[in-house]
Amino acid sequence: MAIGLAVIMVSLSHLLGKHKWTRAKNTAYECGINPTGDAQQRFSVKYYMVAMLFILFDVEAVFLFPWAVIARELKWFGFWEMLLYIGLVLVGFFYIWKKGILEWNKPERSEG
Repeated sequence: MAIGLAVIMVSLSHLLGKHKWTRAKNTAYECGINPTGDAQQRFSVKYYMVAMLFILFDVEAVFLFPWAVIARELKWFGFWEMLLYIGLVLVGFFYIWKKGILEWNKPERSEG
C-alpha cells in the first residue's frame, strides 16, 4: 500500500507539475553565492577522522548519564566499573592525541 501510494504521488506530480525551465531555477539557491571550482574537491582524511572520533566520544559520554542516575544503587562496584570505563576512554583519547589526529596544522605525510 505504501509503495502504491508513493507511485501515485510521484506520477501525479510528474503529470500535473510545471516543466518549464527558467533562469531563476538554474541559479544558486542555497546561500546565493555562485559556486566556484570543482564539486569533487578533496578533503583531508583528518576531517573525517575527527568527525568519527567526535561521534565515538560523544556516544561514550552518553553512557555516563544512565550511570549517574543509578550510581547510588550500584554502590562501590558501579563506581569502580565506571572508573575503569572512563580510564579506557581516556587511554583511547591519549592514543589519538599522541598519533596527531587532532592536530590540523601539521602537513599530511606522503607515502613514497
